[in-house]
Amino acid sequence: MACASCSGTNGVSKGCGNKGHCASGSCNKLNTYDWLSKRDLPRPTGQNIVEVSFKNGARKDFFFMDHTLPVVTGDMIVVNSGNGYDIGRLSLTGDLVPLQMKKKKVKQDRVQYNVIRKANERDLEKLQEARDLEKQTMVRARVIARTLNLDMKLGDVEYQGDKRKATFYYTAEGRIDFRELVRSYAKEFRVKIEMRQIGSRQESARIGGIGSCGRELCCSTWLTDFKSVSTTAARYQYMAINQSKLSGQCGRLKCCLNYELDNYMDALSHFPEKADYIHTADGKAKLMKIDIFKGLMYYSLKSPKGRMTVVPMDKEDVKKVIELNKNGEKPASLASLQNMSYTPEIEDEPDYEDVTGAVELPSKKRRNKRRKGSEPKGKSGGNNKPTSSSKPNRSKSVKKQGGKPSQPKSNAPKKQGEKTNAEGGKKPTNKRRNPRKNRGQRKNDGGNKQQNSKPPKETKS
Repeated sequence: MACASCSGTNGVSKGCGNKGHCASGSCNKLNTYDWLSKRDLPRPTGQNIVEVSFKNGARKDFFFMDHTLPVVTGDMIVVNSGNGYDIGRLSLTGDLVPLQMKKKKVKQDRVQYNVIRKANERDLEKLQEARDLEKQTMVRARVIARTLNLDMKLGDVEYQGDKRKATFYYTAEGRIDFRELVRSYAKEFRVKIEMRQIGSRQESARIGGIGSCGRELCCSTWLTDFKSVSTTAARYQYMAINQSKLSGQCGRLKCCLNYELDNYMDALSHFPEKADYIHTADGKAKLMKIDIFKGLMYYSLKSPKGRMTVVPMDKEDVKKVIELNKNGEKPASLASLQNMSYTPEIEDEPDYEDVTGAVELPSKKRRNKRRKGSEPKGKSGGNNKPTSSSKPNRSKSVKKQGGKPSQPKSNAPKKQGEKTNAEGGKKPTNKRRNPRKNRGQRKNDGGNKQQNSKPPKETKS
């Protein structure tokens, strides 16, 4: 979004980057189009009240204006604010002003101040200096409010055009005692302080932003009256009651839930009433949902096998079933009364190419990695008896010599004092040896042998 005053190249406007609310006023917040000012009509003399917008449309007010002033709609003007002067943009003049006052419920008695003159270059420079102070003032003001442990949130700060007054807009759940806060602000910023409490929706309207629909927030562009929104509007439209999806940036329910509510209420008036349950020969059917656009009502019915079946029925067919139930009759089944002209839409499945045989990865062979010095499973453990897997294979080494099998000869030399079992093999041990631990013990065996040796205990005879 951009206006004619934004710079651009090759006829394409770059925009000012102010989210559609540029300082020129062409895309102003809550802007009203003065279509009478674009016509060649004589200037009306009956109305001397004009509408002026401040801070790009964030705030609007009505003032008296003398018709002799050489100003037109869209000019920057200087107005009297009671505590100095302020600078704003002339947004509406002529016979449209009474209509706008009636819409906002503003009486003519409330208009007190008047327009002074047209703003010059020095007034505009001073206004820009005031706008540059607002951001750093809000940051510092939030720090002061936090140090005083006040349960409030500062949303926006607006300086007056002459920089003599600053208005702080805040939101809070209840009443806030900000007497100490005002004294701290006046000491810190050296201006007259005005605290104004607003709602969360008014805060979003002043700050602006992009909604979940991708467009600018309605409250910051055109919506001026905030009507109450309840979850009943979502239920009438058969929407899922999800708080995160139904809430806007202000934390309240979205205002757009009320936009199409009248159309849904009108469409629901053509559906049968008290149609939550209908009785058939197969049983009692319950209403699950309504498709307002297609005029269908979905009923669920338990089959004799215990399965749940959902049958879509036209609203006219449901009215017939309700009339039969009032007369004490029950239809044979819902399928017999179902509108045969209705055929469910079946989407064509796209044809996908079968690539399962085109790419085949070879199977990876996994090898069992063993640590150095570790023994395979089953050859050592806590059992005293050797397992069947620990016995040597005698199919090749056993020879018949005198009716007795000969034992296999081992190449390893027999250590002195080594015990053997009855078959001539080595006796299995209960403890599992760790080669790394034994390696260190062998080196220190000679030096520690004498130190660890203890004299035998004396026994009493």
